[in-house]
Amino acid sequence: MKRHLSKTVDELQPSGIRRFFDLANGMEDVISLGVGEPDFVTSWSVREASISSLEKGYTSYTANAGLLELREEIANYMERKFDLQYEANSNIIVTVGASQALDIAMRSIVNPGEEVLIIEPSFVAYGPLVELVGGIPKFVQTNGEEDFKLHASKIKEQLTDKTKAILICSPNNPTGSVLSKGELEEIAAIAKEQDLIVLADEIYAELTYDEEYCSIASLEGMKDRTIIISGFSKGFAMTGWRLGFLCAHEDLAGAMLKVHQYAMMCAPTMAQYGALEALKTGEEDVQTMKKSYRRRRNFFVKSLNEIGLSCHKPGGAFYAFPSVKATGLTSNEFAERLLLEQKVAVVPGHVFGESGEGYVRCSYAASLDSLQEALRRMERFMSQFTKVKEKQQV
Repeated sequence: MKRHLSKTVDELQPSGIRRFFDLANGMEDVISLGVGEPDFVTSWSVREASISSLEKGYTSYTANAGLLELREEIANYMERKFDLQYEANSNIIVTVGASQALDIAMRSIVNPGEEVLIIEPSFVAYGPLVELVGGIPKFVQTNGEEDFKLHASKIKEQLTDKTKAILICSPNNPTGSVLSKGELEEIAAIAKEQDLIVLADEIYAELTYDEEYCSIASLEGMKDRTIIISGFSKGFAMTGWRLGFLCAHEDLAGAMLKVHQYAMMCAPTMAQYGALEALKTGEEDVQTMKKSYRRRRNFFVKSLNEIGLSCHKPGGAFYAFPSVKATGLTSNEFAERLLLEQKVAVVPGHVFGESGEGYVRCSYAASLDSLQEALRRMERFMSQFTKVKEKQQV
């Protein structure tokens, strides 16, 4: 039946993340540092609001763009947190997760043959989403020796007359790096000069630890040419609720709403009522999670460096991205052997692009006990490479 498949879909590679999840699921006593989701349960007030909506019989469709009350609260939130003003009726769409927001954004702005620049290492879905609409993903590489800092010159090297947009993710998945205001200003200058759209994946914006978060849309001249992709999964511990949103200029939002209408109709009603409650009352819970992740980050990254896995301190999200180059193994070999020999699951860095090779992604959204045990096992695993090095020196 393969002859009936779309050539584009047939040639897509399966997610490299899923392979290690599947391997880990078939083993006992595995500590998983691979899952990209909070280890907190959604706040009770949010769950209660969703349950209440069901009890009240709010089970029909909402407006295609989402509950008006929710969109109004998103507008309030964006102004309160990021000093951005959006209109509920014309600039905001509630989506089925940030993933769907990215999907309809790509389908609305990218024509076949046009190029989207993607800052790498990058989330595994970005490239395929560009390819699915006939676009061409072009990757702008960063490197671990510079803590994955972005140089504007690397973006300029990739520009052609076919470049349509730049896709950024800050805080970054998988590195946890946060783009500084200065770096964002350099990207903004290029976008304005070349008349490009910026797709800003800000799903981890609530989880920054060392400096105040800056949205590229807040920079002068950038609001109208930026599509903000965000949601409730990470900052509000609502991954399974599958609820996201986007904010954009009314012309862009109008185009994306058309795609959303035909592809999805609307996001789940009961999840929207939960999200409304999260925005109204969830700030204290967000801060509690943030403080916990910051403590875990400090402990985990310090420990990784102590056992021989060099790692920069991530400024946000809940990922560490240590180098495994000292072992002489590829990122895939390291991840597979660590899983099979010590039963610790991490994600090989190469699945996040060429510049991720030589690194692995470790999520520290796990209990402190689990992190401590994982580090003990990782230290045992690393000891064999220390012994080999000592023999070579002798």
